[in-house]
Amino acid sequence: MTMQPDRWLPKLVLSPTLAASLLFVYGFILITVALSFTESRLLPNWEWAGVERYVELFDSERWWTSAINIAIFGTLFIALSMAIGLLIAILLDQKIRGEGFLRAIYLYPMALSFIVSGTAWKWILNPGLGLEKLVQSWGFPNFTFDWLVNPDMAIYTVVIAGVWQSAGFAMALFLAGLRGVDSEIIKAAQVDGASTPTIYRRIIIPTLRPVFFSVTLILAHIAIKSFDLVMALTGGGPGTATDVPAIFMYQFSFSRGQLGLGAASAVMMLMTVIAIMVPLMYAETKSSG
Repeated sequence: MTMQPDRWLPKLVLSPTLAASLLFVYGFILITVALSFTESRLLPNWEWAGVERYVELFDSERWWTSAINIAIFGTLFIALSMAIGLLIAILLDQKIRGEGFLRAIYLYPMALSFIVSGTAWKWILNPGLGLEKLVQSWGFPNFTFDWLVNPDMAIYTVVIAGVWQSAGFAMALFLAGLRGVDSEIIKAAQVDGASTPTIYRRIIIPTLRPVFFSVTLILAHIAIKSFDLVMALTGGGPGTATDVPAIFMYQFSFSRGQLGLGAASAVMMLMTVIAIMVPLMYAETKSSG
């Protein structure tokens, strides 16, 4: 008995993608985990070291600095991107004139790479030639905006650049969700005398729970892989003020010849992502079930 083409052809088409994913995603994850338990330095060394690399990692002040930085950046980046994106989506949902043009403007930053965004904001926020100098030239000589070179404020410049690039993307997802809300529900609420803010707050926004879930996951993914944005904007400085785990992992793995320690930091990043995603996915599955 021969198999029908419609049964084996999809499997044949998908098998190369599946094999590539198993090798280049999950295979390299397993290799990284294995390296984190070895004596690897400049090159892989499969001599067993137990949890020494993790002890070394947790004893590193720089690792904890990068962890705190990513917590600050990730929290503000996700919260502000979602808040601004939702606000813009609600405004565009009012069927205003030129909506398509405005939507394209808000989405345009997402088309740029983080390297381009970081470089542009580095010029804008540079005290010697950017925003500070511009405002001073307008007749405000005492105006200062030195966040880019201020160790206490530099991480917030990364937040500014990240939110500028990603808020439009969040807006697009929220707008799609808003346009999917049943108009009859809105009309019924209007007949009952509900104001527009009340309709959005009590009826429309609560129905966007799946969209909030998707936006949170995507923005969390962007925050974790913020290596290129930070490198282009601040290079991790001044000092280690904007250091993040991705930079820590890269520098210790490939610049400082401590491959085992870099692998341990990569594993901890993966564990952090899992710790965030699993509860969110469980909560979403439970609520939808």
